[in-house]
Amino acid sequence: MQPTIPPERMNPSQPPAPIFIARPAALERLARLLRHESVIAVDTESNSLYAYQEQVCLIQFSTGEYDYLVDPLALLDLSALGPVFSDPKIEKVFHAAEYDLICLKRDFGFDFANIFDTMVAARILGRNEVGLGSILEAEFGVRLDKRFQRANWGRRPIPPDLLAYAQLDTHYLIPLREQLRGELQAKSFWALAQEDFQRMTAVNGRSLDAKGPDCWRITGARDLSAQGASVLQELCRFRHQAARHANRPLFKIIGDRTILTIAERCPKDFQQLRQIAGMSSRQLERYGEELLAAVKRGLAAPPIYPPSYPRPDERFLRCLDALRSWRKSTALRMGVPSDVVLPRDLMTALAESNPRKPEELAEVMRSVPWRLERFGEAILGVIAGCY
Repeated sequence: MQPTIPPERMNPSQPPAPIFIARPAALERLARLLRHESVIAVDTESNSLYAYQEQVCLIQFSTGEYDYLVDPLALLDLSALGPVFSDPKIEKVFHAAEYDLICLKRDFGFDFANIFDTMVAARILGRNEVGLGSILEAEFGVRLDKRFQRANWGRRPIPPDLLAYAQLDTHYLIPLREQLRGELQAKSFWALAQEDFQRMTAVNGRSLDAKGPDCWRITGARDLSAQGASVLQELCRFRHQAARHANRPLFKIIGDRTILTIAERCPKDFQQLRQIAGMSSRQLERYGEELLAAVKRGLAAPPIYPPSYPRPDERFLRCLDALRSWRKSTALRMGVPSDVVLPRDLMTALAESNPRKPEELAEVMRSVPWRLERFGEAILGVIAGCY
């Protein structure tokens, strides 16, 4: 059954105030209500710009009638929401769901079924502007205040204007979903969208910013000498310790470019450290001694070298290039981005597995039956042409 959208959902004026959920009893009531809905809209806000280890600080829900803001920082147990996210009878509408799903899995262990992603739908439809702000302005005349895009969602109490901004992230998603679904069906892309939505539910909750002092993640690290890389590794270890202690993001302790320059120049005293571009007087005062000590440890440590990876064989590279070329030309004919035709992970899997028979291809493409039926014969032809 399709949801009924009240007229006020289509009204671009400021919607009624959201219902704030910060007590266990209120969360239980909300979970019971959501379990009786066929479609709900969901979004999350995290504090990645303000904490060493980010966490979900707000979860927004919208139904056909009301908007709700759930405060995870005030609630010890969000397990009541688990059955809502895992219920295949309830469609969960997100915009750019990947980040939200990873965060919800990581922080609360939720499993997911029946996702609709309005950004993915817009990309499949070949829209040029797929950001939520652009879509809401084009479809509903609503403008999101960009001032709040980098807000500290871990701050309490949450200011009223920030709550209003968070509400708009889900308030219009259900009517937007109705419109995009109709367009997908009209273009015979609904089955394609569904298989992409299904693929999105397989998340593992991995950290979006893997913690640990791996110096090779810094751009330019591979250009250092082997001894300079040892220095950089020691600097990274110090930065992680300082960030963890202060509960701040790594870049707010010292930026990548600055830490790389320190490893290049290996300053021996405060005067040389002060001359490093990007070093503020506050950083020098707070971290100067530790940074110089890290440089000294790195210079005394054995040199390190970047990890090496075996070069893929020529057959793989030839097949990957052929699939990429086919994908691009097919996407141009369809008027969609290339990865809509064949997602990158599938394209790589095809080049690696080298399927030569329909049953072998079906095994690799088992998660994308629409694409298999539509493109399977062409893909086998492309792969066969690589030999």
